[in-house]
Amino acid sequence: MMIFKKHMIRAPKHDIVMILGDLNTKIGKEKVYETVAGKNTLHDISNQNGEMVCNFAIENNMTAISTQFQHKTIHKKTWIMPDLTTVNQIDHILINTNKKKTVQDVQTLRGPNCDSDHFFVKTIIKQQLIITPTRNTENSGIWITLETQ
Repeated sequence: MMIFKKHMIRAPKHDIVMILGDLNTKIGKEKVYETVAGKNTLHDISNQNGEMVCNFAIENNMTAISTQFQHKTIHKKTWIMPDLTTVNQIDHILINTNKKKTVQDVQTLRGPNCDSDHFFVKTIIKQQLIITPTRNTENSGIWITLETQ
């Protein structure tokens, strides 16, 4: 059973806080958790761990971004039972609600063999980085512009 603290350690507003991993949670499509889970989760009903994670996310202004994107069912499954019949979406990614637009996509990769009963979860994040110019020590008063390719 998972135990979450009521509140996380506070981070500056401009930071992106992500919690990801095997949370052993089935997040359902219940109305009460719609703001956290969205409508594209694999399960209809949350299990006890799913309820705890959703309540944690609500209290900390977070979103389960792994359930926000519309994909085929095969790309939502993150865990398969050894008998190869039962599959679940139990690996999730939580992110600050105000930063969720930085995540472009989340889906599972079924191809790579990692010798596990879990599938890889691929997340595409697009974030602009702020480059602060550094002062040129040789010519004081002249700023260097950085170019990235």
